[in-house]
Parts: sequence; structure tokens; C-alpha cells
Amino acid sequence: MSNQGMNGGGGAAHMGVAARFGAGLAAVLMGVVVSLVVAGQPGATVVGAGQPGGGAGTNANATQGARRFGVEKPIARTPGTVRFATYNIENLFDDKDDPALSGKQEDKGMTKPASHRAAAAAAIRAIDADVLALQEIESRDALLWFRDEHLKGMGYEHVVSLDAGDERGIEQAVLSRFPLRDAKQWIKAPLGGTHPAKFGRDANEYAGQPIVFHRSPLMVTVDVPGPVGQVGGVGGVGGAGGKPYAMTLLVVHQKSGGPGAYWREREAAKTVELLLEVQKADPEANVIIAGDFNAMADSREMKVYFDAGLVSLLGDTAKGDPKWVTHASGRAIDHVLFTPAGWREVKPETRFVLGTIDRPAGADWRTTPAPDGWASDHYPVVVDITPADVPAK
Repeated sequence: MSNQGMNGGGGAAHMGVAARFGAGLAAVLMGVVVSLVVAGQPGATVVGAGQPGGGAGTNANATQGARRFGVEKPIARTPGTVRFATYNIENLFDDKDDPALSGKQEDKGMTKPASHRAAAAAAIRAIDADVLALQEIESRDALLWFRDEHLKGMGYEHVVSLDAGDERGIEQAVLSRFPLRDAKQWIKAPLGGTHPAKFGRDANEYAGQPIVFHRSPLMVTVDVPGPVGQVGGVGGVGGAGGKPYAMTLLVVHQKSGGPGAYWREREAAKTVELLLEVQKADPEANVIIAGDFNAMADSREMKVYFDAGLVSLLGDTAKGDPKWVTHASGRAIDHVLFTPAGWREVKPETRFVLGTIDRPAGADWRTTPAPDGWASDHYPVVVDITPADVPAK
């Protein structure tokens, strides 16, 4: 797996029901029974073998899946806007061995299963983002492999995926229908201070070492030609007299784990420094910081971003509301943050989290096998943006 990165038990029951009602009605009745028993909560959508999203060749021994968070169907695109999304796709490793990864980081056997890739691709097709920020990508080669296998015809001709300095070999990336430029990374940039002796209750493997980015943010600027028509591969873009619209992305994937809060707080502070450099050069720059922050909105590490004046796409949503949960643990830890200049172009009424198949309620999200229809342990966060600079009032 190259790590390069450059721009560019039901069977018997069913038989009994079939004997009484006929095969067609039996299938419907059994689907209803499964939905009532397994979902375990109002609003859950159950997916398994023989149901939409379950797919052919589903594993009869797999956990029954349910869509428990986010919305089931995406909000319709708004004409004349650019759709932006962030998505931690979870361990997108290809089927090639990377000799640079060995020992506990060995990537043999890490290939994302074909059914998981297909489900993740279905989610990407459903949201139909023009600009898609991704996390947990093995490499540009892996991303192109996935794109060419599953996303043909979506117009993602512009790709950036750069090494982030992670020991496991995962990085952030961007797929875009619009040109990308000025991609940058800050691999192992010092964040100040040294690691403490403990990581929670356990010994800290980095104890005494300088604190650096666990995964460097990926900065890249998107150039949107103007004016924008109905994009998304339908009407294309272009036209005379339109002014191009630029937005700079900082795609992040901060250190995970509750004990990693001290580390995330320093990563946040350094990321804000990078933002301030952009704003110093252009106070009206449209900057989006998006990705997997591994932190809830009310955490100290997220406060660093809010104190810098950034506006959260989900900032006014209720904590714990299933509609806005972004991770299988029931937390909202994926965020999209805007500078005030960029926020003026956001259409908040178009925002949504697209729910994908999850483990049933009450299952341990860390240890329970992934169910049929599984795509990722995160869900895409999506919004439409009007690509025209709006002056401050």
C-alpha cells in the first residue's frame, strides 16, 4: 500500500410464515418483525440481507444493522451553490502492501472490505458534494483506486492527499470538481511542551517527548469558477462575467481518545495559528476548518477554535440530538468551522448529517462486529455554500 501523496436463525421462521401466507407476503412480514425486534428504538431504519442497503451476498452471521443517527435521505441540492462535505471514511487502505508499515503498524489485511467501500461510496454519491474533505485515507494511490472503482462519473478530477506524519499511515485528502492549489502540510510541527507520563491510566508511550502534530492538517485552496450553475455533474459550471470564488480548507484529524485532550488542545492552538497567517494575508479569506476533531463542541479543545472567532456549522444544534450525531459512539465529533467571512456565504438550512448503517442500540461500538451495510464509524456532514463573496455589514 503506497504512502505517497501529491496533488492532483430466521430461515425456519420464514418457512413457517411462507407456508401460511405465501413467499412474497412472508418476506414482507418477516421484514416487519425484524424491524420491530432489532431496531429497539423509534425511528431506527434496519438494514440486512435482502433489504435496501444490505446488498447482495450479505453475511448471515453479521450483526443486524440499523440507521440510528443523522437523516436517512440527503437534503436536495440548492441551485447555484457549492456543496461541501467532510467524511471520515474509516481506514481506506488499498490492497497493496506498504513496506514502510511494519510491526504493530503492518497494513497487510487492512484493506477496507469491498462491501464497506461500496457502502461508503453509496453515501458519497447520495450527498453529491462538489468538494469532499476526507479522513483516514492511506494514500493518494489508495484514494484514486477507490475513486476509480466506485465514483466514476462524479467529476472528482482534482485530488489532493498528502502524508500527514501518522505512524499508521493515514492522512487527510480532498476530492473536488473544482481546481485545487497550494496544498501544504506541517508534518510533526512542534506544538510546545512535552508529553506527560500518563495517558489516562496507562503509561504514555510518548512520555517526555516534545508534543507535535499527531496528524498534520492539510491546507488546500479550492478555486470555484463563476458563476456556478447546477453542479454535481448535471449542468456543469462556467459562464461569462462571473467572479471566481476561492475557499481555503484546513482538513484536520486530531488525536483520538479521551486522555488525548491535552494533545488536541495544542493541535487546535497551532491550527488557529495557521488560520491567523491566512487571515493576516487576507482578512476576508473564506476559510473552512473541517474534519474529525475527536472532540465535542463543549470541550476545551474546541473552545480554542471558537475563541478565535470561528463559527460552527452545528453550533446551535442540541447536544445528543440523534439528527446531529456524527459518530457511532453517539457523539458529535466531526465539525465544519467557518471564518466570519466564509460564514456569510453558508446556507445553514441546507446542512445535514447523512446517517449510514450502524450497530444496533446498546451494542459496543468498539467491539461489536460491523453489520451488513456498514460504511464507516463516522457520518458525512454536509452543507451548501453560495460561491460569491458577501461583504460584511
